[in-house]
Amino acid sequence: MRSIRPSFTARRGRGGRRTSASLTAVALVSVLALTATACGGDDNADGKPSAVSTGDGKITIPDDLKHRLKEHGIDIDKWKHGAWKNWNRDDWLREANDFINPIIKGLWDPDRMRDADDPDQGVDDNDISGDQGVTDPTPQPVQARAVTPPYHTSAATSGKLLFDAPEGTMVCSATVVTDPAHPGKSNLVWTAGHCVHAGKKGGWYRNLAFVPSYNDQGKSAAELENASRSEIAPYGVWWADAAKTSQQWISKGGETGGDGASYDFAVIHVTPEQGSGGKSLEETVGGALPVNFDAPAVPQVESITASGYPAAAPYDGQLLYQCQDKPGRLSIEQSDPTMYRIGCTMTGGSSGGGWVETGADGKPALVSNTSIGPVRSGWLAGPRLGEVAKSVYESVSKQFAGQ
Repeated sequence: MRSIRPSFTARRGRGGRRTSASLTAVALVSVLALTATACGGDDNADGKPSAVSTGDGKITIPDDLKHRLKEHGIDIDKWKHGAWKNWNRDDWLREANDFINPIIKGLWDPDRMRDADDPDQGVDDNDISGDQGVTDPTPQPVQARAVTPPYHTSAATSGKLLFDAPEGTMVCSATVVTDPAHPGKSNLVWTAGHCVHAGKKGGWYRNLAFVPSYNDQGKSAAELENASRSEIAPYGVWWADAAKTSQQWISKGGETGGDGASYDFAVIHVTPEQGSGGKSLEETVGGALPVNFDAPAVPQVESITASGYPAAAPYDGQLLYQCQDKPGRLSIEQSDPTMYRIGCTMTGGSSGGGWVETGADGKPALVSNTSIGPVRSGWLAGPRLGEVAKSVYESVSKQFAGQ
Protein backbone atom coordinates (compact mmCIF):
# COMPACT_ATOMS: atom_id res chain seq x y z
CA MET A 1 0.00 0.00 0.00
CA ARG A 2 1.22 3.48 -0.66
CA SER A 3 0.35 6.87 0.48
CA ILE A 4 -1.04 8.79 -2.47
CA ARG A 5 1.88 11.06 -2.04
CA PRO A 6 2.48 14.63 -3.04
CA SER A 7 4.06 14.97 -6.45
CA PHE A 8 7.71 15.57 -7.02
CA THR A 9 9.70 17.52 -9.59
CA ALA A 10 12.99 17.07 -11.29
CA ARG A 11 14.19 19.37 -8.57
CA ARG A 12 11.85 16.89 -7.11
CA GLY A 13 10.63 15.91 -3.72
CA ARG A 14 8.01 14.12 -1.78
CA GLY A 15 6.18 14.22 1.49
CA GLY A 16 4.68 12.48 4.52
CA ARG A 17 1.27 11.08 5.58
CA ARG A 18 -0.94 9.83 8.46
CA THR A 19 -1.35 9.41 12.34
CA SER A 20 -3.08 8.32 15.66
CA ALA A 21 -3.62 9.53 19.31
CA SER A 22 -6.21 11.24 21.52
CA LEU A 23 -9.45 12.11 19.77
CA THR A 24 -9.28 15.70 20.93
CA ALA A 25 -5.68 16.46 20.10
CA VAL A 26 -5.19 19.16 17.48
CA ALA A 27 -1.91 20.54 16.19
CA LEU A 28 -2.20 24.23 16.92
CA VAL A 29 0.33 26.33 15.05
CA SER A 30 1.62 29.85 15.25
CA VAL A 31 0.78 32.04 12.28
CA LEU A 32 3.78 34.00 11.06
CA ALA A 33 2.77 35.52 7.74
CA LEU A 34 3.94 38.55 5.80
CA THR A 35 4.48 39.57 2.21
CA ALA A 36 7.72 39.71 0.26
CA THR A 37 7.24 41.39 -3.10
CA ALA A 38 9.53 41.08 -6.11
CA CYS A 39 10.82 44.54 -7.02
CA GLY A 40 9.34 45.57 -10.33
CA GLY A 41 8.00 42.03 -10.70
CA ASP A 42 11.29 40.87 -12.29
CA ASP A 43 12.47 37.35 -11.54
CA ASN A 44 15.89 35.83 -11.90
CA ALA A 45 16.48 33.16 -14.51
CA ASP A 46 15.84 30.45 -11.91
CA GLY A 47 12.34 31.79 -11.31
CA LYS A 48 13.09 33.28 -7.88
CA PRO A 49 12.31 36.92 -7.10
CA SER A 50 15.38 39.08 -7.72
CA ALA A 51 14.65 41.33 -4.75
CA VAL A 52 11.97 42.00 -2.18
CA SER A 53 10.10 45.15 -1.32
CA THR A 54 6.81 46.53 -0.02
CA GLY A 55 6.78 49.08 -2.82
CA ASP A 56 9.20 51.55 -1.24
CA GLY A 57 12.13 49.16 -1.10
CA LYS A 58 11.62 48.26 2.56
CA ILE A 59 9.86 45.54 4.45
CA THR A 60 7.84 46.68 7.44
CA ILE A 61 7.23 43.96 10.01
CA PRO A 62 5.45 44.47 13.36
CA ASP A 63 7.87 44.23 16.28
CA ASP A 64 6.06 41.29 17.86
CA LEU A 65 6.31 39.37 14.60
CA LYS A 66 10.01 40.16 14.32
CA HIS A 67 10.60 38.76 17.78
CA ARG A 68 8.58 35.63 17.08
CA LEU A 69 10.52 34.99 13.88
CA LYS A 70 13.85 35.57 15.63
CA GLU A 71 12.87 33.02 18.26
CA HIS A 72 12.94 30.50 15.44
CA GLY A 73 16.25 31.74 14.10
CA ILE A 74 14.62 33.16 10.98
CA ASP A 75 15.93 36.29 9.28
CA ILE A 76 13.01 37.17 7.03
CA ASP A 77 15.17 38.93 4.45
CA LYS A 78 17.40 35.87 4.12
CA TRP A 79 14.31 33.64 4.06
CA LYS A 80 12.85 35.57 1.12
CA HIS A 81 16.12 35.27 -0.77
CA GLY A 82 16.21 31.50 -0.47
CA ALA A 83 17.07 30.65 3.15
CA TRP A 84 13.82 28.66 3.28
CA LYS A 85 15.76 25.99 1.34
CA ASN A 86 17.80 25.24 4.45
CA TRP A 87 16.24 22.03 5.73
CA ASN A 88 18.64 21.41 8.60
CA ARG A 89 16.99 18.46 10.28
CA ASP A 90 17.34 19.79 13.83
CA ASP A 91 15.90 23.16 12.86
CA TRP A 92 13.09 21.56 10.91
CA LEU A 93 12.13 19.38 13.86
CA ARG A 94 12.50 22.32 16.26
CA GLU A 95 10.04 24.29 14.17
CA ALA A 96 7.58 21.38 13.99
CA ASN A 97 5.10 23.13 16.27
CA ASP A 98 5.13 26.39 14.30
CA PHE A 99 3.91 26.91 10.77
CA ILE A 100 6.00 29.67 9.19
CA ASN A 101 4.98 30.64 5.65
CA PRO A 102 5.98 34.16 4.55
CA ILE A 103 4.49 35.10 1.18
CA ILE A 104 7.14 35.36 -1.52
CA LYS A 105 5.49 37.01 -4.49
CA GLY A 106 6.32 35.47 -7.82
CA LEU A 107 7.88 32.33 -6.34
CA TRP A 108 5.17 30.13 -7.84
CA ASP A 109 5.77 31.02 -11.47
CA PRO A 110 4.28 28.96 -14.34
CA ASP A 111 7.34 26.71 -14.60
CA ARG A 112 7.39 25.87 -10.89
CA MET A 113 3.67 25.16 -10.88
CA ARG A 114 3.75 23.07 -14.05
CA ASP A 115 6.83 21.05 -13.09
CA ALA A 116 5.49 19.84 -9.75
CA ASP A 117 4.69 16.29 -10.86
CA ASP A 118 4.93 12.95 -9.09
CA PRO A 119 6.81 9.66 -9.55
CA ASP A 120 5.00 8.59 -6.35
CA GLN A 121 6.19 6.57 -3.39
CA GLY A 122 4.52 3.23 -2.85
CA VAL A 123 4.30 0.56 -0.16
CA ASP A 124 3.03 -2.98 -0.32
CA ASP A 125 -0.45 -4.20 0.48
CA ASN A 126 0.96 -6.32 3.28
CA ASP A 127 1.74 -3.11 5.19
CA ILE A 128 -1.97 -3.06 6.08
CA SER A 129 -2.04 -4.58 9.55
CA GLY A 130 -4.26 -4.70 12.61
CA ASP A 131 -7.40 -5.41 10.59
CA GLN A 132 -10.48 -5.25 12.80
CA GLY A 133 -12.11 -7.91 10.66
CA VAL A 134 -14.21 -5.36 8.83
CA THR A 135 -12.08 -4.71 5.75
CA ASP A 136 -14.15 -5.35 2.64
CA PRO A 137 -12.81 -7.09 -0.49
CA THR A 138 -10.50 -4.99 -2.65
CA PRO A 139 -12.69 -2.93 -5.00
CA GLN A 140 -12.51 -3.25 -8.75
CA PRO A 141 -10.55 -0.39 -10.35
CA VAL A 142 -12.68 2.51 -11.55
CA GLN A 143 -11.20 4.40 -14.49
CA ALA A 144 -10.71 8.05 -13.57
CA ARG A 145 -12.54 10.39 -15.95
CA ALA A 146 -11.26 13.77 -17.02
CA VAL A 147 -13.36 16.64 -15.72
CA THR A 148 -14.88 18.75 -18.47
CA PRO A 149 -13.27 22.21 -18.66
CA PRO A 150 -13.60 24.92 -17.71
CA TYR A 151 -13.06 23.49 -14.25
CA HIS A 152 -14.46 26.63 -12.69
CA THR A 153 -17.86 25.64 -14.10
CA SER A 154 -17.80 21.93 -13.35
CA ALA A 155 -15.62 21.71 -10.22
CA ALA A 156 -15.13 25.22 -8.87
CA THR A 157 -13.99 24.15 -5.40
CA SER A 158 -11.09 21.96 -6.60
CA GLY A 159 -7.50 23.05 -7.04
CA LYS A 160 -3.82 22.29 -6.49
CA LEU A 161 -1.82 22.74 -3.31
CA LEU A 162 1.81 23.61 -4.05
CA PHE A 163 4.65 23.47 -1.52
CA ASP A 164 8.34 22.83 -0.97
CA ALA A 165 9.91 19.94 0.95
CA PRO A 166 13.55 18.99 1.60
CA GLU A 167 13.56 16.86 -1.56
CA GLY A 168 12.10 19.51 -3.86
CA THR A 169 8.92 21.06 -5.21
CA MET A 170 5.72 19.15 -4.56
CA VAL A 171 2.01 19.18 -5.26
CA CYS A 172 -1.19 17.79 -3.78
CA SER A 173 -4.86 18.41 -4.48
CA ALA A 174 -7.23 20.37 -2.23
CA THR A 175 -10.79 21.69 -1.88
CA VAL A 176 -12.40 25.00 -0.87
CA VAL A 177 -14.66 24.41 2.14
CA THR A 178 -17.11 26.62 4.02
CA ASP A 179 -16.14 28.63 7.10
CA PRO A 180 -18.74 28.81 9.91
CA ALA A 181 -17.17 32.06 11.13
CA HIS A 182 -17.50 33.69 7.69
CA PRO A 183 -20.60 32.37 5.90
CA GLY A 184 -20.32 32.89 2.15
CA LYS A 185 -16.82 34.34 2.57
CA SER A 186 -14.59 31.38 3.37
CA ASN A 187 -10.82 31.33 3.02
CA LEU A 188 -10.50 27.71 4.19
CA VAL A 189 -9.03 24.85 2.16
CA TRP A 190 -9.18 21.13 2.99
CA THR A 191 -6.40 18.67 2.12
CA ALA A 192 -4.45 15.70 3.52
CA GLY A 193 -2.25 16.02 6.60
CA HIS A 194 0.72 14.61 4.67
CA CYS A 195 0.40 17.53 2.26
CA VAL A 196 1.24 20.10 4.95
CA HIS A 197 3.42 18.25 7.46
CA ALA A 198 6.04 15.48 7.13
CA GLY A 199 4.89 13.60 10.22
CA LYS A 200 7.00 12.18 13.02
CA LYS A 201 10.40 12.67 11.36
CA GLY A 202 9.93 16.21 10.05
CA GLY A 203 8.05 19.45 10.31
CA TRP A 204 5.80 21.76 8.34
CA TYR A 205 6.38 22.10 4.61
CA ARG A 206 7.17 25.54 3.20
CA ASN A 207 5.77 27.96 0.65
CA LEU A 208 2.30 26.38 0.80
CA ALA A 209 0.00 27.95 -1.78
CA PHE A 210 -3.39 26.96 -3.21
CA VAL A 211 -4.26 27.41 -6.88
CA PRO A 212 -8.04 27.07 -7.45
CA SER A 213 -9.11 25.72 -10.85
CA TYR A 214 -5.49 25.11 -11.86
CA ASN A 215 -5.30 24.98 -15.69
CA ASP A 216 -8.98 25.93 -15.85
CA GLN A 217 -9.23 25.41 -19.61
CA GLY A 218 -7.82 21.88 -19.45
CA LYS A 219 -4.86 22.57 -21.74
CA SER A 220 -2.38 19.82 -22.52
CA ALA A 221 1.15 19.82 -21.12
CA ALA A 222 2.46 20.95 -24.51
CA GLU A 223 -0.02 23.83 -24.63
CA LEU A 224 1.00 24.89 -21.13
CA GLU A 225 4.69 25.19 -22.05
CA ASN A 226 4.26 28.85 -22.94
CA ALA A 227 1.17 29.59 -20.86
CA SER A 228 1.08 32.70 -18.71
CA ARG A 229 0.58 32.63 -14.96
CA SER A 230 -2.97 33.91 -15.40
CA GLU A 231 -3.77 31.03 -17.76
CA ILE A 232 -2.47 28.45 -15.31
CA ALA A 233 -3.85 30.20 -12.22
CA PRO A 234 -6.84 32.25 -13.45
CA TYR A 235 -8.20 32.77 -9.92
CA GLY A 236 -4.86 33.65 -8.40
CA VAL A 237 -2.37 32.06 -6.05
CA TRP A 238 -3.51 31.92 -2.41
CA TRP A 239 -0.84 31.50 0.26
CA ALA A 240 -1.48 29.65 3.50
CA ASP A 241 -1.22 31.89 6.55
CA ALA A 242 -2.28 29.07 8.89
CA ALA A 243 -2.20 25.29 8.67
CA LYS A 244 -3.40 22.64 11.10
CA THR A 245 -3.50 18.87 11.04
CA SER A 246 -4.18 16.19 13.63
CA GLN A 247 -1.70 15.55 16.41
CA GLN A 248 -2.06 11.92 15.39
CA TRP A 249 -0.48 12.67 12.03
CA ILE A 250 2.30 14.79 13.53
CA SER A 251 3.28 12.22 16.13
CA LYS A 252 2.96 9.09 14.00
CA GLY A 253 2.91 9.89 10.29
CA GLY A 254 5.67 8.61 8.03
CA GLU A 255 6.74 8.42 4.42
CA THR A 256 5.23 5.01 3.69
CA GLY A 257 2.75 2.56 5.12
CA GLY A 258 -0.65 3.12 6.71
CA ASP A 259 0.36 4.74 10.00
CA GLY A 260 -1.97 7.61 10.78
CA ALA A 261 -4.01 7.25 7.60
CA SER A 262 -7.25 7.41 9.59
CA TYR A 263 -6.26 10.92 10.73
CA ASP A 264 -4.60 12.11 7.51
CA PHE A 265 -6.42 15.43 7.00
CA ALA A 266 -5.59 19.12 7.31
CA VAL A 267 -7.17 22.56 7.03
CA ILE A 268 -5.37 25.68 5.85
CA HIS A 269 -6.43 29.31 5.86
CA VAL A 270 -5.31 31.28 2.82
CA THR A 271 -4.75 34.85 1.73
CA PRO A 272 -4.33 36.09 -1.87
CA GLU A 273 -0.81 36.79 -3.08
CA GLN A 274 -1.82 39.76 -5.22
CA GLY A 275 -4.87 40.90 -3.28
CA SER A 276 -8.42 40.02 -4.27
CA GLY A 277 -10.19 43.37 -4.12
CA GLY A 278 -11.57 42.40 -0.74
CA LYS A 279 -13.10 39.15 -2.02
CA SER A 280 -12.68 35.90 -0.13
CA LEU A 281 -11.57 32.67 -1.80
CA GLU A 282 -15.16 31.40 -1.74
CA GLU A 283 -16.43 34.58 -3.41
CA THR A 284 -13.61 34.44 -5.96
CA VAL A 285 -14.27 30.88 -7.10
CA GLY A 286 -18.04 31.04 -6.60
CA GLY A 287 -18.52 28.30 -4.05
CA ALA A 288 -17.34 26.22 -1.09
CA LEU A 289 -18.30 22.75 0.12
CA PRO A 290 -19.72 22.11 3.59
CA VAL A 291 -17.92 19.41 5.59
CA ASN A 292 -19.89 16.50 7.06
CA PHE A 293 -18.32 15.25 10.29
CA ASP A 294 -21.17 12.82 10.90
CA ALA A 295 -21.34 11.05 7.56
CA PRO A 296 -23.13 7.69 7.46
CA ALA A 297 -21.25 4.50 8.22
CA VAL A 298 -19.42 3.14 5.18
CA PRO A 299 -22.03 0.53 4.14
CA GLN A 300 -24.74 3.21 4.13
CA VAL A 301 -22.97 5.50 1.65
CA GLU A 302 -24.21 4.82 -1.87
CA SER A 303 -21.64 6.83 -3.82
CA ILE A 304 -18.57 8.99 -3.30
CA THR A 305 -16.84 11.17 -5.89
CA ALA A 306 -13.10 11.81 -5.44
CA SER A 307 -11.37 14.65 -7.31
CA GLY A 308 -7.72 15.39 -7.89
CA TYR A 309 -4.81 16.21 -10.18
CA PRO A 310 -2.99 12.84 -10.56
CA ALA A 311 0.63 13.36 -11.57
CA ALA A 312 2.28 9.93 -11.58
CA ALA A 313 2.15 7.91 -14.81
CA PRO A 314 0.04 7.55 -16.85
CA TYR A 315 -1.07 11.07 -15.82
CA ASP A 316 0.98 14.27 -16.00
CA GLY A 317 -0.53 16.40 -13.23
CA GLN A 318 -1.97 19.06 -15.51
CA LEU A 319 -5.59 17.89 -15.71
CA LEU A 320 -8.36 17.43 -13.15
CA TYR A 321 -9.88 13.95 -12.82
CA GLN A 322 -12.65 12.32 -10.82
CA CYS A 323 -13.63 8.79 -9.75
CA GLN A 324 -17.10 7.77 -8.57
CA ASP A 325 -17.76 4.53 -6.69
CA LYS A 326 -19.67 2.99 -3.80
CA PRO A 327 -17.18 2.86 -0.92
CA GLY A 328 -16.12 -0.18 1.05
CA ARG A 329 -14.32 -0.39 4.38
CA LEU A 330 -10.57 -0.46 5.04
CA SER A 331 -9.19 -1.09 8.53
CA ILE A 332 -5.55 -0.18 9.17
CA GLU A 333 -5.21 -0.50 12.94
CA GLN A 334 -7.63 -1.91 15.48
CA SER A 335 -7.54 1.29 17.53
CA ASP A 336 -8.16 3.61 14.55
CA PRO A 337 -11.43 4.42 12.78
CA THR A 338 -12.30 2.41 9.69
CA MET A 339 -11.59 4.25 6.44
CA TYR A 340 -13.55 4.66 3.23
CA ARG A 341 -12.10 2.85 0.18
CA ILE A 342 -13.12 3.18 -3.47
CA GLY A 343 -11.97 1.81 -6.79
CA CYS A 344 -9.99 4.50 -8.67
CA THR A 345 -7.03 4.66 -11.06
CA MET A 346 -5.80 8.10 -9.94
CA THR A 347 -2.17 8.22 -8.83
CA GLY A 348 0.14 10.47 -6.77
CA GLY A 349 -0.70 14.16 -6.96
CA SER A 350 -4.36 13.41 -6.32
CA SER A 351 -3.47 13.14 -2.62
CA GLY A 352 -5.53 15.49 -0.47
CA GLY A 353 -8.27 15.84 -3.07
CA GLY A 354 -11.81 16.05 -1.70
CA TRP A 355 -14.27 13.15 -1.45
CA VAL A 356 -17.84 14.29 -1.88
CA GLU A 357 -21.13 12.60 -1.03
CA THR A 358 -24.62 13.85 -1.80
CA GLY A 359 -26.48 13.87 1.50
CA ALA A 360 -30.10 13.14 2.35
CA ASP A 361 -30.87 16.79 1.61
CA GLY A 362 -29.67 16.33 -1.96
CA LYS A 363 -26.69 18.66 -1.45
CA PRO A 364 -23.01 17.71 -1.81
CA ALA A 365 -20.70 17.73 1.21
CA LEU A 366 -17.06 16.84 1.74
CA VAL A 367 -16.76 13.60 3.74
CA SER A 368 -13.10 12.62 3.24
CA ASN A 369 -9.90 13.20 1.26
CA THR A 370 -7.48 10.99 -0.64
CA SER A 371 -4.85 9.53 1.70
CA ILE A 372 -3.46 6.16 0.59
CA GLY A 373 -3.55 3.63 -2.24
CA PRO A 374 -1.72 0.53 -3.47
CA VAL A 375 1.63 0.46 -5.22
CA ARG A 376 -0.19 -0.33 -8.43
CA SER A 377 -3.07 2.10 -8.78
CA GLY A 378 -6.56 0.68 -8.59
CA TRP A 379 -8.07 1.97 -5.37
CA LEU A 380 -7.88 4.91 -3.00
CA ALA A 381 -8.66 5.20 0.71
CA GLY A 382 -9.56 8.23 2.80
CA PRO A 383 -10.30 8.91 6.47
CA ARG A 384 -13.86 9.05 7.75
CA LEU A 385 -14.16 12.48 9.34
CA GLY A 386 -15.13 12.63 13.02
CA GLU A 387 -14.39 14.59 16.19
CA VAL A 388 -10.65 15.02 15.58
CA ALA A 389 -11.24 16.38 12.08
CA LYS A 390 -13.96 18.66 13.42
CA SER A 391 -11.58 20.03 16.05
CA VAL A 392 -8.93 20.79 13.44
CA TYR A 393 -11.49 22.53 11.22
CA GLU A 394 -13.11 24.57 13.99
CA SER A 395 -9.78 25.68 15.43
CA VAL A 396 -8.73 27.23 12.12
CA SER A 397 -12.12 28.88 11.70
CA LYS A 398 -12.03 30.34 15.23
CA GLN A 399 -8.48 31.61 14.77
CA PHE A 400 -9.72 34.02 12.09
CA ALA A 401 -13.24 34.55 13.41
CA GLY A 402 -12.71 38.20 14.31
CA GLN A 403 -10.92 39.15 11.09
